[in-house]
Amino acid sequence: MRRLSRYFSLNLLLLLIPVALALEWIHADPMLIFFASALAIVPLAGWMGKATEHLTSHVGAGLGGLLNASLGNAAELIIALVALKEGLHDVVKASLTGSIIGNVLLVLGFSMVAGGLRYERQQFNRTAAGMGSSLLLLSAVGLVVPALFHFTALDQGGGKEQGLSLEIAIILFAIYLLSLVFSLKTHRHLFVGEAPGADDMGERPWALRRSIGVLTLATVAVAVMSELLVGAIQPAAASLGLTQVFVGVILVALVGNAAEHSTAVLVAMKNKMDLALGIAVGSSLQIALFVAPILVFASYLGGAPLDLIFTPFEVAAVAISVLAVGFVALDGESHWMEGAMLVGVYLILAVAFYFLPA
Repeated sequence: MRRLSRYFSLNLLLLLIPVALALEWIHADPMLIFFASALAIVPLAGWMGKATEHLTSHVGAGLGGLLNASLGNAAELIIALVALKEGLHDVVKASLTGSIIGNVLLVLGFSMVAGGLRYERQQFNRTAAGMGSSLLLLSAVGLVVPALFHFTALDQGGGKEQGLSLEIAIILFAIYLLSLVFSLKTHRHLFVGEAPGADDMGERPWALRRSIGVLTLATVAVAVMSELLVGAIQPAAASLGLTQVFVGVILVALVGNAAEHSTAVLVAMKNKMDLALGIAVGSSLQIALFVAPILVFASYLGGAPLDLIFTPFEVAAVAISVLAVGFVALDGESHWMEGAMLVGVYLILAVAFYFLPA
């Protein structure tokens, strides 16, 4: 009954889809449009994650892992592509940063707290965790190098920086493909986990046609709501006295990560920290190694190339997050206090981004 109540109350937010469309049609206050569309994306992201989970039960573990890698961050990718089309490069880069730190600090932290309150100690695969931490470190390097180049070679001009960003994006994407081969083929025995069953999903697996249909409808709806969300970002941020960086790093990232938040916490409460860790760290890796390069490639098609030059504070935030999760994953086990520390680091960074000048 409690699960049904939570499920029903969350999906009430779907009623905000026609509300957001009506507000846009009558040219209402952009702040109302922003919050209505943002809240509507939360259950839609959940439906996308749910449909993907049911879809993987039909296609097997290997292809299922690839689908999760490709579709797990679909909401963030759609929002970023819409922002990219509108020329909001700072918001796009801020949302990437926010998704990375949000997943490894907030999502993983809440998962450890939720699981740790039920179980004194939870264990996870040290090899998989170490691999994830190493790839996160590589991702941080991919963000640090363009920023270092920008501040040490200012006389080289924007063309050099764009070329450097494109080449780094190609390398990151290649590493992403190699990581899929490593985890899904050559060393998949190191990453074996329990297959999702009816108990994990709360119901019997959907039919293949239904899974694809729900995924398609949710994706289209997220794209429409993302268009409204991005269009209202600048005036809404000005009305609230927030910088575009804070909106991108905190608010937009939280909206896009809604599916990962709920799923990771729920599986951690079932003492499945391997899966919770895989969702949190894997989602950050997909953002850094898959979504970011895709956005760079897409920007060239739009005629306004996106660079990977993040602000010094964004680079520092990602580096701090990577170090924090690396230390937590070192011993292969977790408890609620480690989760509380990760959430604390996230809150410290969020406060700093709030006070960061425009």
